[in-house]
Amino acid sequence: MSNEWRRIVAALDNPGRRAVYAELVLGVTGLPNAKRAKAIAALRDAGLVDDEGKAIPDVFAKLLAEQPPVIRTGIDRWVTSGRIQHYPAKPSDRREVLEWAAAQLPEGEHSEAQVNELLAALTPDVATLRRYLVDGELLVRDADGSVYRRP
Repeated sequence: MSNEWRRIVAALDNPGRRAVYAELVLGVTGLPNAKRAKAIAALRDAGLVDDEGKAIPDVFAKLLAEQPPVIRTGIDRWVTSGRIQHYPAKPSDRREVLEWAAAQLPEGEHSEAQVNELLAALTPDVATLRRYLVDGELLVRDADGSVYRRP
């Protein structure tokens, strides 16, 4: 895997160089000549412009072609770093997320406060997840709502 992208990102991290690169791409000018020449040299070293100071048009396409995009599948489409990012609209996909969440809860009986603390590790919206788990019969709540357990 190439690290060519690092040179480009480093070159574009500087606001003056970004301005000059934008000028070269758009065909306009605005920076003083001394700063412009220095920026062009840095952009050339990064591989963004050629020896004549013209923007290389396909530099980003080449970088993107080097590293294919990460396509997330399964539970990873909604769960990142062990936390639910959003709930899928499709019922079967939502069920998959809820089953994963339920499996994160330890066996045994828990108070609502304990369940909330456990679910807080999975989502910022504890009440919604708890309700989804109860409605989906993946978490059983006593009639008075004081004790929860996995079925």
